[in-house]
Amino acid sequence: MASLTRARLPPQFSRKALMHLVRCSSSSRWAVRAADGYRALPAGFSLGDALSADLAHFRTLLDTAAERFDEVTPGAPVDPDTEVWAAGVTYRQSREARVEESTEPDIYQRVYDAERPELFFKSIGRRVRGHDEAIGVRPDSTWDVPEPELAVVVTAGGEIAGYTVCDDVSSRSIEGENPLYLPQAKMFAGATALGPGIRPAWEIPDPYALEIEMTIFRGGEVAWEGTSGTGQLHRRLDDLVGYLFRADRYPRGVILSTGTGLVPGQDFTLTPGDRVQIRVDGVGTLANDVLPALEIG
Repeated sequence: MASLTRARLPPQFSRKALMHLVRCSSSSRWAVRAADGYRALPAGFSLGDALSADLAHFRTLLDTAAERFDEVTPGAPVDPDTEVWAAGVTYRQSREARVEESTEPDIYQRVYDAERPELFFKSIGRRVRGHDEAIGVRPDSTWDVPEPELAVVVTAGGEIAGYTVCDDVSSRSIEGENPLYLPQAKMFAGATALGPGIRPAWEIPDPYALEIEMTIFRGGEVAWEGTSGTGQLHRRLDDLVGYLFRADRYPRGVILSTGTGLVPGQDFTLTPGDRVQIRVDGVGTLANDVLPALEIG
């Protein structure tokens, strides 16, 4: 394969967003994507090691990328043991959607206004889907939606080191039936996608000024589309991270998805064959086809 040049940047990366930390899908090697293409990180590099100390350590390790690298297909930017957590009801639109779907709407009103945010475990790294890999819908759910989110990549010391795109796939029918069913609504095969890479935090001047756009294609046509932005976040990113670290440690770092401001209504549900495309300004574009969950390996 010819060396990648700036003129051939893959479409999932914005031309103005040059630097990303990328895990190569075929080899699991990590690389830094810069203006002149990909630079491989040393063999044995892992996200967990890079996040095991502070932000300065993370940045120093990324600076070791040197060898020219021709790999251009990104995998999910996680290690097999990376923990992925998520926050809920952090946007007004999400609060309204949860109130609409739930048999217990008051709890969503209360958590939106409460000091303590809703945080829940979403996935372990080995189950996370990457760009162009399939996401899933449950066979026992009647209402399934993608949830486009900005995810923060956090060091063991609790510092935000970078950002990536998350699709927090969810069963609204199961969560709406009973809030205690949240783990079943949020954790199943193909319920978490991340990518295409990690944009370092120092490359994003204002994480509260990022446009988030989602388009869902069905049969080659647009079936649903919408636009939101992190300026509508009801909570601060560091506040969400702070609560996650209040009573636990993450010695190899952690990824925290920060909630959605785009939720398709009751007239829309994902079906196998759909394609979901999520763009976060300056971070990248994550695209995934939809399959039944039990067909995902």
